[in-house]
Amino acid sequence: MKKDQLITRRRALIAGAAVLGAAGAAGTAHVLTADQAAKPVRSLPRSGPAAARPLKPSAYRLQPIAGYGAPHLTHTRTLVRHEPFLRMSGRGRSLVLTFDDGPDPRYTPEILRTLREYDVRAMFFVCGETAARNKDLLGEMADDDHLVGNHTWSHPLLTKLSRSAIRSEMERTSEVIDDAYGEPPAWFRAPYGAWNRDVFRIGAELGMEPLGWTIDTLDWTTPGTRSIVGRVRSEAAPGVVVLSHDAGGDRSQSVRALREYLPHLLDSGYHIVVPRRKYA
Repeated sequence: MKKDQLITRRRALIAGAAVLGAAGAAGTAHVLTADQAAKPVRSLPRSGPAAARPLKPSAYRLQPIAGYGAPHLTHTRTLVRHEPFLRMSGRGRSLVLTFDDGPDPRYTPEILRTLREYDVRAMFFVCGETAARNKDLLGEMADDDHLVGNHTWSHPLLTKLSRSAIRSEMERTSEVIDDAYGEPPAWFRAPYGAWNRDVFRIGAELGMEPLGWTIDTLDWTTPGTRSIVGRVRSEAAPGVVVLSHDAGGDRSQSVRALREYLPHLLDSGYHIVVPRRKYA
């Protein structure tokens, strides 16, 4: 698909999703809500935080969102969260599948094929430096109507960085996503689940909502396919957000596990959904 066709298609998809969300429709326009009684879940670093590296300043700037999903009302004060969304609110047995750290040409295509086979949409939180090298995979995600979120440029521990470095990590990645999709990302996930006031504020200023997770598959520890499948099947419940990875190491277990637990979830009556924008 040519870039201008891809951009036009993405804008049409998101515009349509906005109408659905505003009307409170079911399907892909589910709203994610923060679990006020829970604290953000944090995974242990897989191999220690990435070393902070000097980043070239980006000229990329997004208008801050106003309230919930009203980017055109930029005169309204930006809504800044104090915790990430952890669960999904909605009717029925719905859950969200998310994949971090990609895209990776060794594993992401297999995950996309499995999702396509079952006509399922997922969220991919991509790192800018890998996304920039694999824009064709971002295009494939767009073709299949998956949702791409921002997972920083180089996967650092943001709570150890300065405000300017945090902004650069987010901005550069949003620029890559915007270029490939024709729309900036609406969702952000902090590496290692490490959040602080600056991370929330800068993400909000760039028009993104923070998303955590409910189930950590621990696939980044390569515990074995059976262990990953067992964790998803035993902890699955209405409203959960499942964390997996499609890059950042050997993700062959993650690929095999998805092939096993996805049909089980569908047979059990779960609806795999993705949010589009934020609505009250």
